[in-house]
Amino acid sequence: MAILALYFLSPVIGEMVSGSSPPSEFFTVFGLLVLPLLYGGGALIIRELSVIWGKGWASILIMGLAYGIIEEGLMVRSFFDPGWVDIGALGEYGRFLGVNWVWTVMLTLFHCMFSIAVPILLVNIAMPDQAGKRWISDRWLKRLGAAFIVNVIVGFLLFTRYSPGPLECSVAAIMVISLFAIAHEIPAHPFRIGGRLERPRRFFSIGLLLGSGILLIGWVVPSTGVHPIVTIIMEAVLAILCLLAAIRWSDAGRAWDDRHKLALAAGALSFLLFMDLILLSQMMFEMGVVALLVAIGLLVMWHKVSRRERTAKAGIPVVNQ
Repeated sequence: MAILALYFLSPVIGEMVSGSSPPSEFFTVFGLLVLPLLYGGGALIIRELSVIWGKGWASILIMGLAYGIIEEGLMVRSFFDPGWVDIGALGEYGRFLGVNWVWTVMLTLFHCMFSIAVPILLVNIAMPDQAGKRWISDRWLKRLGAAFIVNVIVGFLLFTRYSPGPLECSVAAIMVISLFAIAHEIPAHPFRIGGRLERPRRFFSIGLLLGSGILLIGWVVPSTGVHPIVTIIMEAVLAILCLLAAIRWSDAGRAWDDRHKLALAAGALSFLLFMDLILLSQMMFEMGVVALLVAIGLLVMWHKVSRRERTAKAGIPVVNQ
């Protein structure tokens, strides 16, 4: 059950909730074959590797960055294609040495958060008895990895005619390998920052700031005419500050419980849900329905998690529901 939940939740958030693939596009033979294997397969592989290696969230986030490069840099090559369908003005703004740098930074952070980290976090919260355990055997993990690679290669051949130079592709591949190597070597608990545990609403604010900030900075700041390096620095600084705040407010992940984690994920998703509801007002009814269903799901999860945490603190045995 946990495998299927993550396999489909990752593409639902990364593609459907984000508005990249509305339900009418997502629920097609192509969408149901390619997108879950790409997003869900990537999230499952990253999640399983973190468990096998005995790592924590630092490793997952680093591999999440690598996933963003795999999808956007190697598979669809939007990092390099100035005419990519969704890129707009960012195909020119911040383009240097054949790379759309502002788009690259924004999409790498986006995929790390929405395609990998948030889905894994939500499934772990929904199924706490499965968190930290292996879900996939070594044999099936190898098969999933092979299928994922084939999917990326097929996408490379079919999704766009734009062909970056071999240097660009080689650097992207080296970055992916390097990030996975770092994720393998980084300690499970690399941070030793002490701090006072804050209330869940503080974590919601972090998620909201990060989830909205990386998108608004990437799309709005370029229209002001500032130098692209300023936009890139703003994206990086925002991500680092939000990460540091989450680390400090949770005592480096040692003090928080599932309420704080869910608040963080819900905050990150809130901006996407808000944008979906705006689309509803513009007659894209299906996106509004998606936003409402996701919002209801988050509220139901909050109710169950809050009750579970109260029960645990009261010393009452928790019964799996």
